[in-house]
Amino acid sequence: MTNQTPRGGSRPKTNREHGTWLRACRKPRGVAPCPVAQVWVVFGVILLLASSMMGCATQEASPSASQAGSGGLNGVFSEHFTIGGAVNSSTVLGSRELIVKHFGSLTAENEMKPMVIHPRMGSWIPYGADEIANLAREHGMGMRGHTLVWHQQTPGWFFSSMGAQASPEVLLERLEDHFTRMQDRYGDVVYAWDVVNEAISDAPGEFLRPSPYLEILGEDYIEEAFRLAKRIMPDAKLYYNDYSVLDPAKQDKIYTLLSGLLEKGVPIDGIGFQGHWNIYFPDSRTLERGIQRFAALGLDVQITELDVSVYRHEDRATRLKEPTPEILELQADRYREIFQTLVNNSQYVSNVTFWGVADDKTWLDNFPVSGRKNWPLLFAEDHSPKPAYYAVVEAAGGNP
Repeated sequence: MTNQTPRGGSRPKTNREHGTWLRACRKPRGVAPCPVAQVWVVFGVILLLASSMMGCATQEASPSASQAGSGGLNGVFSEHFTIGGAVNSSTVLGSRELIVKHFGSLTAENEMKPMVIHPRMGSWIPYGADEIANLAREHGMGMRGHTLVWHQQTPGWFFSSMGAQASPEVLLERLEDHFTRMQDRYGDVVYAWDVVNEAISDAPGEFLRPSPYLEILGEDYIEEAFRLAKRIMPDAKLYYNDYSVLDPAKQDKIYTLLSGLLEKGVPIDGIGFQGHWNIYFPDSRTLERGIQRFAALGLDVQITELDVSVYRHEDRATRLKEPTPEILELQADRYREIFQTLVNNSQYVSNVTFWGVADDKTWLDNFPVSGRKNWPLLFAEDHSPKPAYYAVVEAAGGNP
């Protein structure tokens, strides 16, 4: 798929160019170079020359940037769709080997959300997002930008002005500024954005979720967000992202929303099925019908936040201290069925992103039950492959 390769567009702005981004440290003025330091500089140059002379002998032993993920899951599924992972500052350090081996795209778990990167007016904290984006650049990966407009993890100042609620004009100006700065800094590596996240209500009889965006901008805020994103991020693919897309009532609402927007010419390229599923759900028929229903609108489908919990969502029990062999087998069967269905419908699916890397760090350790351990991913806490990993590879017809 052509849009999965990072574009070689504008480079990220430097600290000098982005005055509102935090400044880098500089060497104090008036500090003379130390003679000992000069000796080490000369020694370093000698080592550098020696290393370059050895480059021809060692080059083939080290994978090039363009080979990221080519020998792991991303390579196994290369004829069908790309494989990605949601990462954070901790997993970038602790799971780097798995990330580089298996993923062809990355999603910042929280680091690109407004609350984290833009917590106060005029204050930008890009370090976490920069770290993830630089890892993607280094290894030739694309990024899914997550997320621009969401009722959660957006700072309150977005919606207030001079002690009162912000006007529609003020809120739109702030969104334009936020979108522009994200594009300026990450537009070269982000190939897709979750423009609007979780706007549909779960409540019976209620269509859009109550939020400050809805209150200030009205029901057109989703249209406004996509049109603004298209203007500022013209080369990125633009997605609506939500959970429980396979729930019949919620799916009907999402379908109504997106089909209506498309009829008005709103630039939406695809839908993200978050995919927070469990060892009992979904079955292949339910998943396939959901994919094909939205594909019939001309939308690309991406699975954006995949994990398979060992608990049903309504199960609040805490008795399980480690997954039993039976549970691991159920999980492998569910993952196999999911991926067989995705492969069979790969003409509609362009990317599958896991919400995490390995079981040592997963958001499900604190949701929906705080402090309850879960094991929803393909790699165990020690980063060894689980039965689910082999089941997924089997679904692609590949070799582990």
